[in-house]
Amino acid sequence: MAKRSRKVVANNKKAFHDYFIEERFEAGIVLTGTEIKSIRRGAVSIKESYAKITSRGELVVTGMHIAPYEQGNRFNVDPLRVRTLLMHRREINKLYNTLKTKQGLTLIPLSVYIDENGRCKVELGLARGKKIYDKRETEAKKDAERKMDKAIKAMKQR
Repeated sequence: MAKRSRKVVANNKKAFHDYFIEERFEAGIVLTGTEIKSIRRGAVSIKESYAKITSRGELVVTGMHIAPYEQGNRFNVDPLRVRTLLMHRREINKLYNTLKTKQGLTLIPLSVYIDENGRCKVELGLARGKKIYDKRETEAKKDAERKMDKAIKAMKQR
């Protein structure tokens, strides 16, 4: 299967530092015309955002900041408004059951991208929070890998 082309607009690097990502999902997002223009320019931030399932059974993302489009004037909407995510009903039900049965899980947006058809998508991660010692362990592993790569590179240059 060929790899699909996609233009990543925003990444949530902090999510990988603060959470263990157990499962990933793809969802569409309901946007206005000026919001999609801002996203195509890269004026979006998902650092402090999270997703949840409402009492009506809708999947929404909260805290996602999309900067107002400069030429949008009166058509611009609130940059921090709650936006609806689009997934199949059975996927939302599966997520809802997983979140209810397993304690300590949350839905975090990992990236926002434009797919090959020009549609804006959000990659969600089912995440479990890391403790401080887990974060230290992850940093130590990354540091050890960097040192090994540096040593291998130095050996090859000799």
